[in-house]
Amino acid sequence: MHPAFSVIFLTTLIGVGQGLFLALYSGQIYSMMKLLPAQNSQSFYALGSLLAVGFLLAGLFASFFHLGRPMRAWRSSSKWRTSWLSREVIILPTTMLLIAFYGVIHYFDWNQPLFILVETQAINLSLIIGTLAMLSTFALFICTSMIYASLKFLQEWYSPLTVINYILLGTASGFTLAAVFSVIVEADVVGFYVLWAIILTVTAFITRVATILRNHSITPKSNLQTAIGIRHTIITQKSQGFMCGSFNTREFFHHKSLTQIKAIKNIFLVLVFPIPILLLLVAASGLAPLYLAIAAFIVQYSGLLAERWYFFTEGKHPQNIYYQSVA
Repeated sequence: MHPAFSVIFLTTLIGVGQGLFLALYSGQIYSMMKLLPAQNSQSFYALGSLLAVGFLLAGLFASFFHLGRPMRAWRSSSKWRTSWLSREVIILPTTMLLIAFYGVIHYFDWNQPLFILVETQAINLSLIIGTLAMLSTFALFICTSMIYASLKFLQEWYSPLTVINYILLGTASGFTLAAVFSVIVEADVVGFYVLWAIILTVTAFITRVATILRNHSITPKSNLQTAIGIRHTIITQKSQGFMCGSFNTREFFHHKSLTQIKAIKNIFLVLVFPIPILLLLVAASGLAPLYLAIAAFIVQYSGLLAERWYFFTEGKHPQNIYYQSVA
């Protein structure tokens, strides 16, 4: 398929925002369980939530460049019963509002206990809204990834691994950013976020490589005979299906050589996984933690852009059997 840069930025930016919020909320849960020191609500949770919403807004803004008529974007939510895209359009602003409200609660310190759970644990408003935002965040991951994973005719995308990779890659980048944020605000939870960023990155590496291996071994269900409806065993194609370029030849094929695609694959495998892990490990040791943590996030996000570009080129549309073959 042809990679659209607006969609590449949309999916990677909102993934970072979603992952960052999950990191913040995980930190609050750990603090509630006395496994981490408590953090200042205004400087940590409120500011972190603002940063997460900023990434989500940036992704939403990028998506408008993919629309032919942006003024009619609201209509895309009308098919929510059957369309994963419509569900994403509904869930994205809902997630943004919940995360923003979560940050507002911490900023104004509306954290008085509402009730006691199991006679020991006080439950406040931020925990309730945070839980709703967490559920909405995972729902957004699922909606975004299912836009592609639900397409049966694109065998490379039609797999549970597509959903898993979207969740793991977005969460890993969010936890990496959380490590950067913790260093900047001088919170004493840097090690926690570095550890989980590494765990998530390693797990994402395993599932992403599994996807690559799976896609390399796929046997296409269509061939030239089924593409044009002729059962003859020997067919020689003399043209690409059109006298000149068309929507079919532009939007359903990436127009890149196998060498370029392989280079992009190798680039993202290096940038997304080993380099950020190495930088985070060195940063956690105390050697220039701010600069190395920032470098880890920048390198990883740059790799994610390449990864998402490669993801779209992996999708081989069956119509290309006919329209992209040129004598």
